[in-house]
Amino acid sequence: MLPRTAIILTLLVVPAAAPAAAEDSAVRVELNTAETTGTACRLSFLVENTHATDIAQVVYETVLFDADGTVNQLTLFDFGTLPANRPRVRQFEVPDLACDGLSRILINGASTCEAGALGADICSTTLELNSRTAIALLG
Repeated sequence: MLPRTAIILTLLVVPAAAPAAAEDSAVRVELNTAETTGTACRLSFLVENTHATDIAQVVYETVLFDADGTVNQLTLFDFGTLPANRPRVRQFEVPDLACDGLSRILINGASTCEAGALGADICSTTLELNSRTAIALLG
């Protein structure tokens, strides 16, 4: 049987469980489709929060680049609530823009990230991006 001081020292050496995300957890954002509808570009994103807890709200600062690589506009995309381990589709219509006029979209960072114990930086630090379209998605 271990003496009390050995048990106490053992407990002090074992690190406490941190609320930080698991190493493979992420906020995955995929540009799934880009469709011109009349005078707007409808962007559809498949989003998945693979963290153990819900993200109450995330808003990404987004930069749209035209076909020449010039900044067309800077905007905010509110992805809303992202439940843990449940994919969601979010759509945004960008008025007065044809999708074939976009070359890339840059996620500049999260202007809002309400993620509780995960921390406000989790929406940016674990962001993984992908595009199924001709428009590149960067971050």
